[in-house]
Amino acid sequence: MALEDGPVVAVDCNGADLGPSEVAAGAALAAAQGARVVLFGPARELGTPPPGVQVVDAPVSIAKAPDPVRAVRSTPEASIVQAATAVAAGEAQALVCAGSTGSALAAGILNVKRASGIFRPALALPLPVPSHPVTLLDVGANADARREHLVQFAFMGAALAQAVLGVARPRVALLSNGNEPDRGSALVLETHAELAERIPGSDFFEFVGNVEGVDLVSGAADVIVTDGFTGNIALKVMEGVSQATLSAIRSAAATSPVAQAGGLLLRPALRGFREEIDPERQGGAYLLGLRRLGIVAHGRFTRQGFAQAILRARLGATEDLVGRTHAALEQAGALKVSPASVARATVAGR
Repeated sequence: MALEDGPVVAVDCNGADLGPSEVAAGAALAAAQGARVVLFGPARELGTPPPGVQVVDAPVSIAKAPDPVRAVRSTPEASIVQAATAVAAGEAQALVCAGSTGSALAAGILNVKRASGIFRPALALPLPVPSHPVTLLDVGANADARREHLVQFAFMGAALAQAVLGVARPRVALLSNGNEPDRGSALVLETHAELAERIPGSDFFEFVGNVEGVDLVSGAADVIVTDGFTGNIALKVMEGVSQATLSAIRSAAATSPVAQAGGLLLRPALRGFREEIDPERQGGAYLLGLRRLGIVAHGRFTRQGFAQAILRARLGATEDLVGRTHAALEQAGALKVSPASVARATVAGR
């Protein structure tokens, strides 16, 4: 497919709970809205592609491989590896993986590779909070992080909020155990000090300091930054509480005839609420910090969720999310400097 026709999205179809055919159905929905897609998966399960969709027969899956890095290196014929290779070669401008975070991370880092000056990639997830969605990162790409990593994550999340989510000047915060600037771990304190120094007056984003766990759903910030260990735990707690709450509401509505009648009256409003908090609406987690944009859709998504992942990937490529991030980091002096560059600058300054 020609680039002049718009960005092409490479999609790994293996790993979805409902099978590759559900991913293909999502691609068809996205193609009906103008997306151009190349599907990598078992052709016999993907069916006849509609206009705007191509199929590459790639039946080998490493979605459940216990060691994703080794699997990516040793299985070039795997669907996720072929999809990532197509993105690296410029045959596609964004990558979507249907359900395996480990293989997507490994294939992205080893094949698409980190963008110039980026320390580490991050997984960013727009949380489906009613009225004021918030993007949380990192949610699992890096269990450990340093100050310079979190600083870059702040820029990555802000670029995502701008380019894909439509937030003109995102409010960015650090997740901590208190709002005060002197609260938090050594990592939070160091990162807070650097962001407070770099960002005032910036048109790219507004640094609003520290926020607590309750602010994940309060609307205090548009982007909340933390390390992958803390972010993943926070995310799983939120998912568990949401599921338990919805289950409790359903149970309460069945306790008596009066409660059942009340449940019927509330059903239209609850249906709208359920749609608003549906994680499929955001398309999945964004893999940021690579030379191209990646999105990891949840394996349990239906075709609607996979369609959203493809459409969001296309939007991110169209809006040059990667380029925006790099430009902002360069302007702020927050890009990684190689030893060779330091040596050249030292020689030039003599």
